[in-house]
Amino acid sequence: MRHVKLGTLDVSRIGLGCMGMSAFYSGINEDDDASTATIHRAVELGVTFFDTAEMYGPYTNERLVGAALRDHRDDVVIATKGGTYRHIGPNAGERGIDGSAANIRAAVEGSLERLGTDRIDLYYQHRPDPNTPIEETAGVFKKLIEEGKILHYGLSEAAPDRIRAAHAVHPVTAVQTEYSLWTRDPEEAVLPAVRELGIGFVPYSPLGRGFLTGKYRDPAQFDSEDFRRANPRFSDENFRANLAIVDEVERIAKEADATPAQVAIAWVLSKGDDLAPIPGTKRIERLEENLAADSLVLTADQLAALDALQPAAGDRYPDMSSVNI
Repeated sequence: MRHVKLGTLDVSRIGLGCMGMSAFYSGINEDDDASTATIHRAVELGVTFFDTAEMYGPYTNERLVGAALRDHRDDVVIATKGGTYRHIGPNAGERGIDGSAANIRAAVEGSLERLGTDRIDLYYQHRPDPNTPIEETAGVFKKLIEEGKILHYGLSEAAPDRIRAAHAVHPVTAVQTEYSLWTRDPEEAVLPAVRELGIGFVPYSPLGRGFLTGKYRDPAQFDSEDFRRANPRFSDENFRANLAIVDEVERIAKEADATPAQVAIAWVLSKGDDLAPIPGTKRIERLEENLAADSLVLTADQLAALDALQPAAGDRYPDMSSVNI
């Protein structure tokens, strides 16, 4: 597995997103042993970059990831995220975006305990807080870095102005945002901004929440508890329109003697050496498939055909008010 730099942080070129092991998708919490085995297999295959968050579960995914990586702690980069739950004040325990210094500090302490570690390699503000100046949030990250509780900090779903303001307080290591063949939004402003500032980029959902694998041909395949049932891109009309993207990915996969998932990840990897996508899975066979994209080189014609695809129909969340702000 090749490595890249996110700012000054060295990580495997492909990471492992662990969210789906504990939250939001069909079949969560079916088998933590299987998820743990997948994490261990990722380590064996050279993955050093693992992504979780307090929100996943909530809290259970951090415990799962921390326990699975305990014997490998010095060999891996653990990234987690906070600021989407209130840990202080009268509303403590409730879900809600809070980027205040006191809340971020409390969130970090909770993540340290659940992960069973003395430091967090990369800690993101999970969602921007429009009610707290980003300078305050970045300021507490700077202090937590000075204390050694976190080693690097990042922002998730932040717009360029917010990224620049945070970076001016203390260098931002990475920005995490959805980016894939069906989510091209970051290309307009976020990617140019982070590259200008020397900040790494972490694309989440590089497989379009599983859609780009070609596994799903009908929204009825998702059970009633699955996040995708309420996602605009998976509504009946948008789903049918978006199948055109999958059809082209499948065509190129056959041409390249690869799987659609490998093509989708390889396309993201082709976009630069300053990014590290984090496709998620809880199954070893899917992990092995995804990581094989590290050695897949698409031709110029194949990349051009993929670049020409139209982005997905439909918003990527039912409520877009907390992303890209």
